[in-house]
Amino acid sequence: MKKVVIPVAGLGTRFLPATKAIPKEMITLVDQPLIQYVVCEAICAGFTDIILVTHSSKNAIENHFDHNFELMTTLEKKNKKALIEVVDNILPSDANIISIRQPEALGLGHAILCAEPIIGDDDFAVILPDVILGNDTCDLSKMVQAFQTSRKSQIMVEPVAAEEVHKYGIVDCQGVEFSAGESVNMVGMVEKPKNEDAPSNLSITGRYVLDNRILGILHTTPKGAGGEVQLTDAIATLMKEKGAQAYQLESTSYDCGDKLGYLKATVEFAMKHPELGSDFKEWLATEIK
Repeated sequence: MKKVVIPVAGLGTRFLPATKAIPKEMITLVDQPLIQYVVCEAICAGFTDIILVTHSSKNAIENHFDHNFELMTTLEKKNKKALIEVVDNILPSDANIISIRQPEALGLGHAILCAEPIIGDDDFAVILPDVILGNDTCDLSKMVQAFQTSRKSQIMVEPVAAEEVHKYGIVDCQGVEFSAGESVNMVGMVEKPKNEDAPSNLSITGRYVLDNRILGILHTTPKGAGGEVQLTDAIATLMKEKGAQAYQLESTSYDCGDKLGYLKATVEFAMKHPELGSDFKEWLATEIK
């Protein structure tokens, strides 16, 4: 499995005015834009074809992964070897960034269909770039392994507090208990249920490894909530036809499409930064007394 779809066509309205002139995916988390974290995650999991489903306002994302001759020439003239290495290593030589436009905002399912000419007959993964994972494990790689073993699509989930379930899509695994890093069969999904109606406290976390059959299902999936083609509706159909599994996240997730989630991620990643971490933690300790 080599292809991963990353939808980046959204306008980032939750982060206005910061996203008025720059894509939300280019907002930095310490010293890297958000999109670089998810691309690195995909590469860690063995994906080489990174398909960006994009919008006319998102050229900065493509430019970030492109070669900047003027910048490199300037750095070379100034003998900035460390910076040259950082810029050169943004994307490995065997990775491909492929962009395709989503002409209308018609939902995640529609965004995936926009990538169909590139996906072809291959199974593929989907990463939602608002969700950044801690880099202590490579959960996406484990999802791919689980898919290859079971031949069932994998949907990443994580436990949330009972009072939070109404904010998320919640999966039904018939009460089967399983540990982080493991997968179990799903029998259903409920979008933003009331606490008393929720089949579990396992929320969908923005990572999918999907059987190619999902593309055919998306073509016949009627528009759902908000008049959009919903991926969850197509997964529900796929679940009945071929089965699907919930994979429980082993790492930590941060919702960087939310201001508070982004701030939490900034603190966590700053504390773990190889160059800044020690000084930042020392400063932070003086501020929170």
